[in-house]
Amino acid sequence: MDSAPRTPTPPLSSPEGPLDRLAALARAAAHEAEAPCRCASGLVGVLADRADGTVVRHGGLVAKAHAPGTDPEAHRARLALAAHQDVGGVFLPPLPLPRSGPQELDGRPVTVWPYGPPVDPEDPDAAPWEDAARLLALLHRTPPPPGRAGRLPEMRAPVKAALAVDRMRRAAPDHPATATVLEAWRTVPEAPVAYRFLCHGDFHLGQLVRAPREGTHAPWRLIDIDDLGLGDPAWDLARPAAWFAAGLLPPGIWSRFLGAYQEAGGPAVGADPWERLDVPARALTVQTAALALAKSTAERRPLDEVEDVMIDTCARIAGRRTG
Repeated sequence: MDSAPRTPTPPLSSPEGPLDRLAALARAAAHEAEAPCRCASGLVGVLADRADGTVVRHGGLVAKAHAPGTDPEAHRARLALAAHQDVGGVFLPPLPLPRSGPQELDGRPVTVWPYGPPVDPEDPDAAPWEDAARLLALLHRTPPPPGRAGRLPEMRAPVKAALAVDRMRRAAPDHPATATVLEAWRTVPEAPVAYRFLCHGDFHLGQLVRAPREGTHAPWRLIDIDDLGLGDPAWDLARPAAWFAAGLLPPGIWSRFLGAYQEAGGPAVGADPWERLDVPARALTVQTAALALAKSTAERRPLDEVEDVMIDTCARIAGRRTG
């Protein structure tokens, strides 16, 4: 479920490209000055190159260039939280930047992290749903720490849903399904921020990696701080809830995930989970459908089977609207 591919691809050869400058930073962080690189070719390369983040691996670490326009103070607060001992059992902690390396590339802040093996997208039966639920519960139960790590902005999940709808409006205004997605979006109320829990802000299985250097049974950790902040923890459960409601996540897996979260004392839901999950799950359904329309239109391709399901779910949501 939204697990990003992590197999390295060969780095680009141009010495002037931003990817190569990020790769040079990763190499400098991985090796002492002037030390030869003996990393196998499969352990060096680009893991992701998207508008919202570029990630390059070099041996046992990765370097990331965050999204253009990242707010510097919010970024520093998020980075401080990821490094804080109070969440040491939740997040993979950042590593120091090399002394000779830049703190940003083309205006994009850069960070360095240990490399951790990700969830295997080819083995869905082994997906660590219970572990993920317990990590989220632990994060949500942790009070915001003092200092910079506690001066967090609001987590970005609700904003990302709105941005996805705006992107769809621009990219696919004439698509026959756009009106359906907009009708579903109108059922999502703009609720005030009533909760101040630590939240990941963009949870899916692609945000999980094994802690490095701890063996094949190493514990799972969360990655990706870009949407981290304070808010309603129900949004961290919204994506699997939306997939369950759409029929894409089997009931047994949803039950295991939700049960593990509740048993771990997670505060996002009460006796009736859907009392808190309904609105965020609807928003994540709309977000997924809106991005599907924007991307498929830009790529000039038909919707795939999963994307069709999310559009159909938006139609059901829109049909529930009253007034």
